[in-house]
This record gives sequence, C-alpha cells and structure tokens, in this order.
Amino acid sequence: MTPPSAPSEQPSAFEAATGDQTPSAEPPARREAAVRVAFEGLCQIRRLMNAGHPDPLAIPADWERNQMVRAVALALEAAGIPPSAVDSAGERAATGYRVGPAEEPGAVRVEWLGPAGSGAAQEEPEALRRCAEALRPLGWESLEYRGPRRHRYLEIEPAPLP
Repeated sequence: MTPPSAPSEQPSAFEAATGDQTPSAEPPARREAAVRVAFEGLCQIRRLMNAGHPDPLAIPADWERNQMVRAVALALEAAGIPPSAVDSAGERAATGYRVGPAEEPGAVRVEWLGPAGSGAAQEEPEALRRCAEALRPLGWESLEYRGPRRHRYLEIEPAPLP
C-alpha cells in the first residue's frame, strides 16, 4: 500500500488581479510580496528587452504589449491601487480597478467598479486619475471616456516607440 501523497508545497502561479477574480484568500502581506516580486520581474524584462533605449524602464516591453491586460493590472496593483473583485455569483464584492480588453485592438480599458451602493461612482474621477498617474511613468498613455450613464473609464495604450 502506498501512502497518500502530501499536498504540494509549491506556490501557485502568480496572476495579476484584473478586478474580475474573487477576493484573494491570501494574507495581504503575502500578496504584496508576490506583487512586488512580479513587478521586479517585469522591470527586469524591460531592462533586457529595452536595453537600447535611454530609459528602458519608461517604455513597455514587447511582452507587455502582447499581454496588456496582465501588464496594466500588475502595474496598478504594484502601485498600491486596489483591484475590484467579484463573489462566487459574479456580483461585485469589492471596489477598485477592473482591467479588460478595449473595443479597439492595441488598448485596454480600466474602470473603477464596486458593489451597488458602495460609492464607486463618486470615487470614479479621482480613482481613474490615480490609475492614469500610476501608469504614465511606465510608458502607458491614457484617455478618459464616458460610456452609458456617464460612466467614466480609461483607454490605456503603450506610448509610441521613439
């Protein structure tokens, strides 16, 4: 008879919070450490891939341009901006950013969402401004739009290459 296998001690793969996941059960300090390590990895990718640029950290690398939702979500989370979250029924459970594909190719959409009655709509202008400010030094450009019911959102795209 073989003994049952022990649960794996390997950590699960890191995934940037896009705002569409359920709230993390991970302790906040552990999540912050994982985000920090992932963002440092992203900066290292930029240093290697943008080596010929005068400021390699100021422009998105090709990897980021190919996975913009993940890259923008990681940058926002690393800046300390909270992601939104959904419960098991798919309803908003936390107020924060949500990153998803934009209607236009080559861009992503950043919204500020929260549960009904959370006040997310009142926070929207300032919160989106903070998101844009966090992304700008990393080479992401943002334009603010208004959708149905005057809902504001940002369209984010990489700054043009020099």
